[in-house]
Amino acid sequence: MKTRIALILGVFILLLPINTNANSHDNIYVIQAGDTLPEIAKKFEMTVDDLKITNGLQSDLLVVGHRLWVPYTYEVASGDSLKKIAAQFHSSLEQIKAVNGLSSEQVVPGQVLKIVPKRMNMQGEHILMTKEEFKDWLMNQKIKRKVSLIQQHHTWVPDYSRFNHSNHFLLLNGMENYHKNTMGWKHIAQNITTFPDGKVAVSRPLYITPEGTIGSKANSVGIAIEHLGNFDIGHDIMTKEQHDTIIYVNAVLSLKFGLTPSIDSITYHHWWDLRNGERVLDKGPDYNVKTCPGTGFFGGNSTASAQKYFYPLITRKMEEIQKELD
Repeated sequence: MKTRIALILGVFILLLPINTNANSHDNIYVIQAGDTLPEIAKKFEMTVDDLKITNGLQSDLLVVGHRLWVPYTYEVASGDSLKKIAAQFHSSLEQIKAVNGLSSEQVVPGQVLKIVPKRMNMQGEHILMTKEEFKDWLMNQKIKRKVSLIQQHHTWVPDYSRFNHSNHFLLLNGMENYHKNTMGWKHIAQNITTFPDGKVAVSRPLYITPEGTIGSKANSVGIAIEHLGNFDIGHDIMTKEQHDTIIYVNAVLSLKFGLTPSIDSITYHHWWDLRNGERVLDKGPDYNVKTCPGTGFFGGNSTASAQKYFYPLITRKMEEIQKELD
């Protein structure tokens, strides 16, 4: 059931929807033709910066059908808790308490709360997230270009020795500067980066094809993921946190773009010839291919290792996540 109430703010009267159904998604605004960021921000009493940081918007570009988290007014139902409400509406317990002047976590049925979505961790175009936050962010995206290939890379440099658990943005900026100033690319090459602590960053917007030596054929329909570390045998040993995030991110991307894990949908850089950008799979001579994403990456960098040790994990995780989404 939905009702509307009037909130008197100074001399202004603001009508906000109240939701009494915890399964509703009325804290989501779907972008319509003709929308602008200033108009949407004004409608929901936000600044444009708040709207962009809340939703991980990397530019002012709006795409019809893209979903945005916005503030919402919620009427507490029987069985609700602040933690449950925060999880449902992409907020946090602390933020709900602060916005509503609450001194404890106790709520009662009929109580009206203003729910403000949490801000994302952004620096420039880089968005740093947990893997679960990445799933929620990705499912709101409207990507108009065709995506049929998810690329797996390792950074090689920087490796684990350069990571101190708090320098995610420093490393991302370093990679971006190298790609632009040394390689001559227009942006950081990869769309996504995973880290040893399990965090995931989106840097190059997903609506922009990746750049790099894998070649235009793979890039034109691809999303590039750099896994921070050197995963050639004898070097970095992948952490469990990064292992789990790599599986999770590939599973979420596969669900988003309707892909079935296989050598045709989830590819290793090692399978592409550096000279001509053609796919050679396991047949490329060493002097024409990279070891990337590493000779120790999920059992190796061959198609057989991917089919035995990588794709089955992604498929199982896709099944788990799909149940959550259902």
